[in-house]
Amino acid sequence: MLDMKNRDRSTRWIALMALFIALQLFLNISGIGLIPLPIIKGTTLHIPVIIGAIMLGPMAGGILGGMFGLCSIWNNTMTPAVLSFAFSPIIAAQETGAMGAVKSLWIVLGCRIMIGVVAGWLWIALKKYQVSDYIALPIVGAAGALTNTILVMGSIYVLLTPEYAAAQSIPVEAVLGTIMGVVGTSGVTEAIGAVILVTAICKALFHVPALRPKVQANGD
Repeated sequence: MLDMKNRDRSTRWIALMALFIALQLFLNISGIGLIPLPIIKGTTLHIPVIIGAIMLGPMAGGILGGMFGLCSIWNNTMTPAVLSFAFSPIIAAQETGAMGAVKSLWIVLGCRIMIGVVAGWLWIALKKYQVSDYIALPIVGAAGALTNTILVMGSIYVLLTPEYAAAQSIPVEAVLGTIMGVVGTSGVTEAIGAVILVTAICKALFHVPALRPKVQANGD
């Protein structure tokens, strides 16, 4: 009986992971996943990462975050933009050497993996204290989106300030203000979008018993 439950759980995990990865690939191929903006590319690829972390846990969220990062590497390598050196280890290696590639890997992969890890553990923590879905889902959605923006832009500031200043043709002293502007505009916009989409999609999915996450408050 226990083996049957474990098998069902594994099947559910694999099926949902395949669904979320397929959705990420669709968003990426369609161009909806990474939308070019004046300074940085806006994204919707973090939405499946956050939802996957809620439904399947932090490990699944981290894997989906890694897929987000791989999509970003592909896009920035195949169609380079002004800041592609921060999101493509290949371009970074060509422009700034091996250390630049390591920095780029952290920004494009490490920061994206953290979206799922943060969202997954935050969901677990909120549900442990029986926080209503209508409160927990917006919090997790916003936190996941802001984790992406703050970690990515913060890492660019800490690791790539001179390169960022040169790419944007601004003084080094102006980098912090520019990055804060991105966080306050694109970051907040993405967070609001995540609040709406994560809440609406998850509540719809939760109506299907087989799709309800194992960590769930009673009565929601």
